[in-house]
Amino acid sequence: MIFFQLFFSFLRIGLFTFGGGLGMVALIQDEVVVRKGWMTAAEFTDILAVSEMTPGPVGINTATYAGYTAVLHAGYEPWAAVLGSVMASIAVIIFPATMMVLMLRFLQRHSGNSIIQQTLSILRVVVIGVIASAVLLLVGESSFGSIGMNRQFIVSLLIAVAVFALSVIPRVKGITLFNGKVTIHRPSPITLIIASGIIGAIVYGL
Repeated sequence: MIFFQLFFSFLRIGLFTFGGGLGMVALIQDEVVVRKGWMTAAEFTDILAVSEMTPGPVGINTATYAGYTAVLHAGYEPWAAVLGSVMASIAVIIFPATMMVLMLRFLQRHSGNSIIQQTLSILRVVVIGVIASAVLLLVGESSFGSIGMNRQFIVSLLIAVAVFALSVIPRVKGITLFNGKVTIHRPSPITLIIASGIIGAIVYGL
């Protein structure tokens, strides 16, 4: 039954997730697209885009929308799909929330322990890799279109590069000559999301 499969799949995802919401994305994609085939890669990319834009942790948002879509594609009514989204959301946070509560006091007491510090150092490297894999999931045909001199690929690539540059590269807003103060300004992520959406709607809507 889809509901039990959904619950235990996301329960397992929550158990083995390191790196927060972005680290969870790669595991969710592997489960719902590759292993279970509940949705296509393009549908998952759309779900991830909406999850990034809506309030709340991206991992839980992705689980919510993925649970809804999986049940809907299984042939159930929308009200049952809502139940699927609730089950996926609850399942994916059970283990992380429980482990966080149990480990918090332990880490506070033994934060100076050399073994604990070495373990956390290893986990930091693992987290970087998991988050990088989540980023690479989006660099595919479902997001950018087929590689080549076509409109979708070129526009998608230009938008991605521009948003990355505006998010990472600092720009000097102004210099106060009297005290040498330099003010660094970056565009708000909300502004970048809205601008990218408008450009995409205009270009792809032509």
